This record gives sequence, structure tokens and C-alpha cells, in this order.
Amino acid sequence: PLKRITADSMVGKLVWQLASNRIAVYSPHTSWDSAPRGINWQLAKALNLNDIRPIIPSDQDNQGDAILGSGRIGVLESPAELSTIAELLCKQIPHCRPRAVLRSKPIQSVAICCGSGGSLLDAAVLAGCDLFVTGEATFHSCLEAQYHGVGMLMVGHFASERFAMENLAKQIQEQFPSIQCWASENEHDPVCTL
Repeated sequence: PLKRITADSMVGKLVWQLASNRIAVYSPHTSWDSAPRGINWQLAKALNLNDIRPIIPSDQDNQGDAILGSGRIGVLESPAELSTIAELLCKQIPHCRPRAVLRSKPIQSVAICCGSGGSLLDAAVLAGCDLFVTGEATFHSCLEAQYHGVGMLMVGHFASERFAMENLAKQIQEQFPSIQCWASENEHDPVCTL
């Protein structure tokens, strides 16, 4: 959250430019990550997981059959190797650049937290995951995953979220055809591989 809006920072300058051009910006960030059909759920569907549920269920009332909460965890139809799962994600989401903490045993249960998801690793381990998929993680989170015998697949922060922003813009446009809605056409991953 912004405490003040000034042109002294990149974010403040952008907000001023947008406001002066009468452009509204919706940045759902964390709420879209864990929405019932949000980013983490979409990543789980990209992996064809079954029995998809939150890693940490919410205390709020659920929405029909959609259980609210942080992250997602589910089960693969049949056990798979980490490399196979990485290949599948790379086919399903653009900009995917997988890095991994290896696991020698086949994977059945997969936990997901897009973006920088290290904060959900402990809960994912307690939930019994074999693999934790996230955008990025710290070195210490990688060591923790290795210690617990959990594989970790880091696909890139941008890659783990961008595809779902495009999906959200399409959904909003379809539901409200009288307005124009689109995901930024100029946004790109600031991190590149040399």
C-alpha cells in the first residue's frame, strides 16, 4: 500500500501519470492469487491436478463449491518425474524458465503458490506435498525444501502470474462489454537470462 503519492518514486510517478490521463488501474495481486478460480487454481489446472484445495483454507465463508484460502494443492493422475512436470508447465504458460530443487522420488502431490511463494512452503510440507511450485524462492527456502525431501520448481515470478492477468482481463471484458479492459501490452519480465 502507498502511504503517499509523489513523483519521487517509480510507483508514485506512474500513479500520477495514470491519474492525469484519467486511466484506472486494477491490480488485484494477492486476492487474485488465491481467488477460487485465480492464479494458483489456474496453475493447478495447467498441471491437470485433481482434488484441488487451498494449502491454507480461509476462515471466511466459502463460495459454493470453491473453498477459499491461500495457495493450492492437488494430486496428479499418476506419479510423474519433476522434469515431466516442468515440461508440462513450460507448454502451458509463456515465459516459463524453470529452476528446481531436485527430488529423486516420483511426484504425486503438488502444492502451488505463484509469485514469491516461500512463505507457504511450511504449510505445503505439512499438507504432504511432494513438489512445491512457485515463481521464485530464497536460497534458504530451497534448503528447507531439500531438507524435507520436497522438490521445488521455480518457474519465474513473472511467468507464474502474467498468463493469469491476461485471463482476468478477458473475463472482465466478457462480463462488462461496455468497458475496455486489457492486461498491459508493454509489461515484460525485468529478469533475463544471459
